[in-house]
Amino acid sequence: MNSSNQETTQDVNDTHCTGETLDTQRRALLKATGGVGMLGAGAFVTPMVSSFSPSERARASGAPVEVDISDLKAGEQKIVEWRGKPVWVLRRTEEMTANLHAHDADLVDPNSLKPYSMPVPEYCKNQFLCRVEHKDIMVMVAVCTHLGCSPESKFKTGGGSSLPENWPGGYLCPCHGSTFDLAGRVFKDKPAPQNLDIPPYMFVTDSKLIIGKDENGEA
Repeated sequence: MNSSNQETTQDVNDTHCTGETLDTQRRALLKATGGVGMLGAGAFVTPMVSSFSPSERARASGAPVEVDISDLKAGEQKIVEWRGKPVWVLRRTEEMTANLHAHDADLVDPNSLKPYSMPVPEYCKNQFLCRVEHKDIMVMVAVCTHLGCSPESKFKTGGGSSLPENWPGGYLCPCHGSTFDLAGRVFKDKPAPQNLDIPPYMFVTDSKLIIGKDENGEA
């Protein structure tokens, strides 16, 4: 017991020999703990910065999407994903295009004068709401402007299934009943406040187009 006490006392006495020794040890300790703290901060910051970097999937979802429409027949549509949203590419028949304005009186904004959620491309500001050199091809963001549901295709004319007898063909939102025509324009007395968005797009060839990019660059 005495030997042990002596060893302990000796260690303590050695540690507190002089004020100079104590200051030296304190400085060394502060440097050591400071270095550990910096390493810890670095270890914390690196994962945070890494988490801010967009994933490959996120970058891909915002990139332009190429669509092959060579197999798209009149009266059919394709659904593609752009920026995480479904987009319709509809090939309208000649009859669909010819009768597009027969029901304008039933629409909230037949001339598309109200602001859209995204700016309508200049080349789509016409009676067909698409590129006039390809007026049969209609491109629309398939997201209802009410609460974001995806409407269903109801191309068959006539009534039935919650649709009026004079239904000209278009889309029906299954969530709250909003209806849109074959140019994405919303009908009156429905919850949706505005027409469906039209993304920027351009034709690479007559059978291939790109969504999310046009002559002005990427959206």
